[in-house]
Amino acid sequence: MAKRQEGQTRLDDAARAGWLYYVAGRTQDEIAVAMGISRQSAQRLVSLSVAEKLIKVRLDHPIAACLELGEAVKDKYGLKHVEIVPSDPASDSATVGVAEAGAAELERWLKQPDPLVIAMGTGRTLRAMVDQLSPMECPQHKIVSLTGNISPDGSAAYFNVIFSMADAVKARHFPMPLPVIVSSREERDLLHRQPLVAPTIELGKSSNAAFVGIGEMTLNAPLLLDGFLQQNEMEALLTAGATGEICGWIFGPDGRLLDDPVNERVASLAIPSRDTSTVIGMARGQRKHAAIRAAARGRHINGLITDEDAARYLLKN
Repeated sequence: MAKRQEGQTRLDDAARAGWLYYVAGRTQDEIAVAMGISRQSAQRLVSLSVAEKLIKVRLDHPIAACLELGEAVKDKYGLKHVEIVPSDPASDSATVGVAEAGAAELERWLKQPDPLVIAMGTGRTLRAMVDQLSPMECPQHKIVSLTGNISPDGSAAYFNVIFSMADAVKARHFPMPLPVIVSSREERDLLHRQPLVAPTIELGKSSNAAFVGIGEMTLNAPLLLDGFLQQNEMEALLTAGATGEICGWIFGPDGRLLDDPVNERVASLAIPSRDTSTVIGMARGQRKHAAIRAAARGRHINGLITDEDAARYLLKN
């Protein structure tokens, strides 16, 4: 109990220091005096406030180089929305920057007064994005999951975002009580006809916007690490040219869905029509460059949030 209280007190102090620094505009020396602590302690508390996500920092200024890259990528691939965030050479995080930009874009959609259907994919980047959302009351909107919420062992999928999003956004949420990939096409078709699933599928077809992660296809890919594919299946897919995936739908370097039995077992909804929906792909990191390019080439997305390194790769290749 004492340790719990001590931890809570430290978080309270971090929240106070973070507010003084980022909201009130006080210097670390001023914070130290105001809180009766050393400057070093004030610095650590400010850092803790960000690390614990007590303070959410977003860039609210267009960087010229990022804008130019975004316009060039938009023109080359025929996209309707592109946002490029700065690259951090020292970071190996797959979500930094992209998650914050995605949260800001999602909030712009959620703030619209007219009723919308917003579809959500899954994955680490989208989970990090949802963690950055501010609490919002949006009873006019419907949030629908494009992909299953169940892991292969029957447990809740850790990186599915629909339930964590429900904590931040007060809107009607429609999950998909299925795995991402099932055992056969026949099982998928049977599950899609179930009364709890069929209405969600129809709702997903009418989405106004969709936010999806773009996954790489390697022997370290999430579909393999999370247990949806076996090693021999992944090796066969790589031999067939698998380059990337969105919501479990696997495509080659030209963006075409692979003619492979695995794609027949994907239980996710079809990616919404880019003619009627804004489908925003989110990804960064060198290991995802080829997958991002393939997703844009195949027109699985018509919007993209990524970083400078990926943008330069897209323009060169």
